[in-house]
Amino acid sequence: MASNPTYLLYRKIIHIDMDAFFASIEQRDNPELRGKPIAVGGGGTRGVVASASYEARRYGVRSAMPGMTAQRLCPNIIFVRGRFPAYQEASRQIRDIFLDYTDLVEPLSLDEAFLDVTENKKSINSAMQIAIDIRRRIEAETGLTASAGVSFNKFLAKVASDINKPNGMKTILPEEALDFLAKLPVEKFLGIGKVTAERMKKMGIRTGGDLRNLTEIELSQRFGKSGRYYYRIVRAEDHRPVNPHRIRKSIGAERTFFEDVSDTAEMKERLVPIIETVFDHMAKHDNFGRTVTLKMKTPEFKIISRSRSFGGEIRSLEALQQATFELLDGSREEFEAVRLLGISVSNLEREGAGEGMQLEFDFDENESIKPKLPD
Repeated sequence: MASNPTYLLYRKIIHIDMDAFFASIEQRDNPELRGKPIAVGGGGTRGVVASASYEARRYGVRSAMPGMTAQRLCPNIIFVRGRFPAYQEASRQIRDIFLDYTDLVEPLSLDEAFLDVTENKKSINSAMQIAIDIRRRIEAETGLTASAGVSFNKFLAKVASDINKPNGMKTILPEEALDFLAKLPVEKFLGIGKVTAERMKKMGIRTGGDLRNLTEIELSQRFGKSGRYYYRIVRAEDHRPVNPHRIRKSIGAERTFFEDVSDTAEMKERLVPIIETVFDHMAKHDNFGRTVTLKMKTPEFKIISRSRSFGGEIRSLEALQQATFELLDGSREEFEAVRLLGISVSNLEREGAGEGMQLEFDFDENESIKPKLPD
């Protein structure tokens, strides 16, 4: 195997990914749900699956899937209301475990994070041993299982964590990386979606090895800017550091409705609790923004978004509500009804200040929530 300068100096990176996090917490806290196919979220015509247990996944049920589809695939599935305080508490427990080993923890969401353990608080030389210890502690202290990927960069660690799920671990050593990537199907590469993967297969590109046969210029000609990214990752080149102060660029929340809403007054009424939740979070952290974006999704799944920026930060609930309502009024001629409404506030005073946030609404039998994670 040819030498690669990337391997001369490399980090020790761990990617921890909790297994079916929301669903696993529900099964942990309710013994009657253990071993059964469950979905956290809403069923019916407008519900959305936020998390599915592995028993449900065997039927093809996945996160973000419409509840009706999940019920068709798995007729005996059990839908469970979400309990975000319980998920946040478990996430805090897990984060505390991470911080026992390193301060270089980059959370991606409530249930996954990167850790740089090149230098760690336990003076453990083996990143594999640290990953084993962390997974053991998570299970002992929370009753939940986690999968881990260990490698010398973030891209490989994240790919590796998915290899032996659930409750498994995969290590990709520097000397193994190029051979591993050469055999990896293109659809398993982060950043290559289903559409692009199918397009690649039609071109005869099925594995990383096929990708590596193309020059950077050829990849750029075929895939634009993404081609340069493919050229690097198939050569295991990812120099991004683990960033414990990941920049949060916006704060937002959105809601999917059980029935289409066609009346403007009712749309505004539905927007009020969303606006209040976003504003409350800004006020709690004293971190306000200057740009308001309204998102609307029609019954045909067309997404319409409108934004407005101000000279200063929006520091009152009334101002945020007025700006949101004006955006709605200004776009009303573009659609007859909506199935989802959401708002976000960006151009924050302190982008990246504090930990990542996740706004939520409670699940109920008529509505489902799609949380917005930090950018």
